[in-house]
Amino acid sequence: MNEQEYDRYTDALCKRILFFGERFCRCADTLYLGGGTPSLLGPQRLNKIINASKKAFSLDGAEITLEANPADDLFETLKEVKNAGVNRLSLGVQSAIEQELAILGRRHNNSDVIKTVKDARLAGIENISCDLMLGIPKQTQKSLDNSIDFLLSLDIPHISVYLLKIEEGTPFSKAKNLEFSDDDTASALYLQAAKRLQSAGFEHYEISNFAKKGYQSKHNLKYWKLEEYLGIGPAAHSYMNGERFYFDRNTEDFIQGNEPISDGKGGTKEEFIMLSLRLSNGLCEEKLESDFGIKITENYLTFKQKIISEGLATATEKGFRLTDSGFLMQNPIVIKILDALGI
Repeated sequence: MNEQEYDRYTDALCKRILFFGERFCRCADTLYLGGGTPSLLGPQRLNKIINASKKAFSLDGAEITLEANPADDLFETLKEVKNAGVNRLSLGVQSAIEQELAILGRRHNNSDVIKTVKDARLAGIENISCDLMLGIPKQTQKSLDNSIDFLLSLDIPHISVYLLKIEEGTPFSKAKNLEFSDDDTASALYLQAAKRLQSAGFEHYEISNFAKKGYQSKHNLKYWKLEEYLGIGPAAHSYMNGERFYFDRNTEDFIQGNEPISDGKGGTKEEFIMLSLRLSNGLCEEKLESDFGIKITENYLTFKQKIISEGLATATEKGFRLTDSGFLMQNPIVIKILDALGI
């Protein structure tokens, strides 16, 4: 996109924000500027979006996150958006190993990351999150340890850990000279990362997320707790008033005023079970009965005891939660739970 297109997109986005503000008449306590690299819009456009969001949804005392690429020189941008209310920064670091970054097509290096974290702190932003990727071709337990050492040296309070997922039709899916990690290797890397980060004082509060005390992502927790959220922009998804809807990913269509696409009902019992088992708090059996009218069955109790005995889950006061090993088996466990409850 060129500067003119950035302006058109920003204007269209602000118009939609104000429209939905009037439509839903809600106050919001988080704002997440993400999906790509929004910092490319520059501070003036970002501030315009933030101010439109404040006008539409108040944002009094809100957590306001900006996603950014550590390869970009961001100090002036961070200083200006901090004044507009940004108080959290999310950086796509992925790895501290040059060879792995090259495979991922990333253009930053470790010096860029160090500079961006330093610039964020100089701008007054202490709440910083970094992404770490697992299962990168040629990644080893030693190289992962080196990446974790690098992130820990930054003294940041939040780290997200993602297993590399190969989407069909992407350059990665067509690469013939790359050897991707098998499931056993990727699982070992995940358990290694979880153990190291927890040993360093991070709480494993969600399947892919680790935080120091008081630094959990308030915005992302809304997704996992089945709370309402509004996504505005190409490919953005929403859950409001019990309905799910999303925008097509075509940017020009969004600028031209396309309507969101219905994606059916949300907040189902299946979603509740699946999302609860992503969180360290786990599944609350009382809530299953009170909110969804689901009775706990003998089959459910038998299966719960089985995964506890196998080290995949631990009992809680109100139900159970998955262990780190259990998180790796979350999907099949959810399917078994639904079957055991007759859902």
